[in-house]
Amino acid sequence: MIDAAHASTASALKTPVRVSGPVFFISDLHLTASMPATAAAFERFMRTRAREARTLVILGDFFEYWVGDEELADPFHQHIASLLAELANAGTRVLFMHGNRDFLLGKRFLAAAHATLLSDPSVLEVDGERIALAHGDALCTRDAAYMRFRRWTRKRWVQRIFLAMPLRWRLRIAQKMRAESEAGRAMSANVAGEPRAAAMMGDVAPEAVDALFKAAGTATLIHGHTHRPQLHHEAAGRRWVLSDWDFDTPQPRGSFLRLDDGTLTVEPVTA
Repeated sequence: MIDAAHASTASALKTPVRVSGPVFFISDLHLTASMPATAAAFERFMRTRAREARTLVILGDFFEYWVGDEELADPFHQHIASLLAELANAGTRVLFMHGNRDFLLGKRFLAAAHATLLSDPSVLEVDGERIALAHGDALCTRDAAYMRFRRWTRKRWVQRIFLAMPLRWRLRIAQKMRAESEAGRAMSANVAGEPRAAAMMGDVAPEAVDALFKAAGTATLIHGHTHRPQLHHEAAGRRWVLSDWDFDTPQPRGSFLRLDDGTLTVEPVTA
């Protein structure tokens, strides 16, 4: 028997979301008030380059964390939602996919931002071309501990229990998990001797990537999550990994992927 989650995934891959280009893809901005330079770079992007797009696709981890739509009461989050709404009102369609940091983002935020939710994974159709989209964490299937955590946190009853907690409790839990995650990343970077950006996340499993290409029936896959921006030429097609954004460090980084007239190009975001 196919469970509800698998049935939903199959349906999302079978029925593409049709959009108009140019299409801009971004992910892993990890927006938070404690990273003001990154937030400012996003605002400049929204008021300038993003206006060139007919469709803006956000592939998860848009916020550093999101513990419920009560966070819309915060002025920072209100402002971010208003920037998306302004873009939508100007004629750009905004599509949003949950990440591992903001999978509790709900209908209230989407309504405030004038955004439409995408399933993870999904298929986008642009001028007859099909493109598979994912946040990317579900492709890290060799990380057994994380996959167990992911399965539990995506259960509706677990989410209902968490969302029933007082907001201050949820924020403390998220902040604690964020601190532990940062400590783990720093330790991994020190042990592996890799640059921090390259060691930040586990990478995707080739077999999971191949399975998604096959299920989606596409030759192009776009995802984020791993913080390892690059174009990979897989046996089944091209895999574009989006960049994270961080303009609050001595070595700022950030870019978006642009699809225009069938051509995909990486374009920088200015600080």
